[in-house]
Amino acid sequence: MSKATANINRSVLPIPDHQQHGLVTYDAKDPDTRFPPIRDVRPPQGAPNVLVILIDDVGYGATSVFGGPCNTPNFEKLAAGGLRYARFHTTALCSPTRQALLTGRNHHSVGMGGITEIATAAPGYSSVLPNTKAPLAMTLKLNGYSTAQFGKCHEVPVWQTSPAGPFTAWPTGGGGFEYFYGFIGGENNQWDPALYEGTVPIEPPKTPEEGYHLTEDLTDKAISWVRQQKALLPDKPFFMYFAPGATHAPHHVPKEWIDKYKGKFAHGWDKQREITFKRQKELGVIAADAVLTPRHQEIPAWEEMDPKLKPALEREMEVYAAFMEHTDHHVGRLLDALGPAIENTLIYVIIGDNGASAEGTLQGAFNEMANFNGMAAIETPEFMMSKLDEFGGEHSYGHYAVGWAWAMNSPYQWTKQVASHWGGTRNGTIVHWPNGIKEKGGLRNQFCHVIDLAPTVLEAAGIPEPLSVNGVQQSPYEGTSMLYSFNDAKADERHQTQYFEMFCNRGIYHRGWSAVTKHRTPWMMGGQKMPAFDDDVWELYDGSKDWTQSKDLSKENPQKLHELQRLWLIEAVKYNVLPLDDRQIERIDPDQAGRPTLIKGNSQMLFEGMGRLSENSVVNIKNKSFSVTSELEVPEKGAEGVIIAQGGRFGGWSLYARDGKAKFHYNVLGIKSFGIEASKPIPSGKTQVRMEFAYDGGGMGKGGSVTLYCDGKEVGKGRVEQTQGFIFSADETTDVGRETGTTVSPDYTAHTSKFNGKINWVQIDLGEDAADADHFIDDEERVRVIMARQ
Repeated sequence: MSKATANINRSVLPIPDHQQHGLVTYDAKDPDTRFPPIRDVRPPQGAPNVLVILIDDVGYGATSVFGGPCNTPNFEKLAAGGLRYARFHTTALCSPTRQALLTGRNHHSVGMGGITEIATAAPGYSSVLPNTKAPLAMTLKLNGYSTAQFGKCHEVPVWQTSPAGPFTAWPTGGGGFEYFYGFIGGENNQWDPALYEGTVPIEPPKTPEEGYHLTEDLTDKAISWVRQQKALLPDKPFFMYFAPGATHAPHHVPKEWIDKYKGKFAHGWDKQREITFKRQKELGVIAADAVLTPRHQEIPAWEEMDPKLKPALEREMEVYAAFMEHTDHHVGRLLDALGPAIENTLIYVIIGDNGASAEGTLQGAFNEMANFNGMAAIETPEFMMSKLDEFGGEHSYGHYAVGWAWAMNSPYQWTKQVASHWGGTRNGTIVHWPNGIKEKGGLRNQFCHVIDLAPTVLEAAGIPEPLSVNGVQQSPYEGTSMLYSFNDAKADERHQTQYFEMFCNRGIYHRGWSAVTKHRTPWMMGGQKMPAFDDDVWELYDGSKDWTQSKDLSKENPQKLHELQRLWLIEAVKYNVLPLDDRQIERIDPDQAGRPTLIKGNSQMLFEGMGRLSENSVVNIKNKSFSVTSELEVPEKGAEGVIIAQGGRFGGWSLYARDGKAKFHYNVLGIKSFGIEASKPIPSGKTQVRMEFAYDGGGMGKGGSVTLYCDGKEVGKGRVEQTQGFIFSADETTDVGRETGTTVSPDYTAHTSKFNGKINWVQIDLGEDAADADHFIDDEERVRVIMARQ
């Protein structure tokens, strides 16, 4: 690297272009003609490649590398060549952890107090990244790194997730990544995902029948990218962020992987915690005098569970363990693909963006969307047992029971969402860098947090924190570099104070001590009666003597508790945690939450070919009357195919033509379905097909009456006895003229659903606008809707 390149001022990004001064000759052949070489920005000499691998929803006690039952030989191999950090922490939820990781700032500082789907107008909860806090990937790219992200991106504000953008919060927009292949949102169907390449929606390269699985696909893409990068730009380091949807629900994995674990969890979750705890002490990933924390009364004992349900409960855990091992296998493929480049690659494997997830109810779920709609009771024990052989397959959308999540967080209390206790926030982490770390197989016990990753990477690369990015003055990183601990196991920890908050579960760590209070139970999505914040009971723990937060000292040392409570409040004010907001499922409604919506008003007009529209990109038809009117041009042989569909196999609705007749299908969680068919065929030529839904009212998720019309004349009538009140899907979308992903109705597959005629337009009307007097929309009315949207 030239002296000029080495002396670049990297505090202002982009690095200003060098201006030529001095003599300008007339003839390029003149001996005095001199120009400096064209500068191709590179990081400082020796800067490492960086690979950050973030696994989703994994408890501290899940993987074998940290003593758990899920076999992870590739994680073990990596740890044997590097370091295991036993006191690394996340935020207790996915979007907040990810934004904190990518920015080096606390999650409320970057507007991510919760997931994007429940954002509010409050600065700490808006889901909008301030331009004063540029992402790490942007800083590295502007310093000469190649950058790519693969997998989950759950940081885009929901009103910006449509094909219309804006894309400033997307990975390849303002996120700093030159290439992105993955999905936008909290989770995805591993067998049939909604994928994006850059900002363009694409279909998976294979079908489930052909052996497709998302984790394998992401790994293939990542391997291809890194090989090409190193082949074409061997002197240019890369920053790769690999964040598969695994092992977040739905738990999907090929059957041959599940079969490996058959019968291995018959002992139940209480016994599993004991087994894991013993193994963790043998490995040294918990203190020798650590205490196994007891099960809380809110979590049932294994022996209390219905014996008839236990085969399903076992199957849930078998599927999850297989999913984790399957993920480890593909991470191993990626690591192997690095070849010799691994020597100067700083690798982070953060095993979980939060603790294990307890969002699957006390008995687990075949379709986790049931709980998100307050309808978990629809999955009876008899239903669960009837689906035993389907768990993990493409017809399932499952999650394991709360007891398994608690077991996977051994030896700690609580789970994902509970930021007060280590079960929600402590995640085993591996750091591997042969050129920078001397010890092989070492353990590190310094307190660390996910916001420490960004400053560590910059220090390792010799790159300063930028003072200005794209003309905007930057706020400092809030994390602490971990580099000091890489080659000094006994170094005093430098990250001495850290607040925690998630759904008002709160905690503070300060110089070994922690004060915590649990406010909300994670698996109760709605209807919980919340106590007043000042009535929450705080606990106090001395981490220098109590590794697992097992002995509450609040009554013995009230003065210390008060000191830490005050410190939590100071930190909360500093980082935009206030005002506290313990609403959860209620904040899915943008009107209650106070965030922007993409669609305004009671009408929306869509056109043929539009697709991959998230639920936040379409008017909300839940819990109200609505109508769907379509203008079609039908061939002589009759109409066939999907006119419009929202959702998919695990919940949604569709208006379509089958054997020439109009049909409406409402799918409740893939468990119940209601179909209404017209008595007469749709006429050929230009025609209107309309569906009207008259909601019964009286609460959420109620039924309603359906009437079908052709050219304003009634042709069919029927009932939908139950609906979904909150959400159809986290990954399925709305499509016009076809259906991507899985299909709402069993009458079609995604590959046979294309409408065989022409769809001129489809209009959705809500409430009072739903019942047009003539059940027919003329051109004047259609233009009015278009103008209103503009």
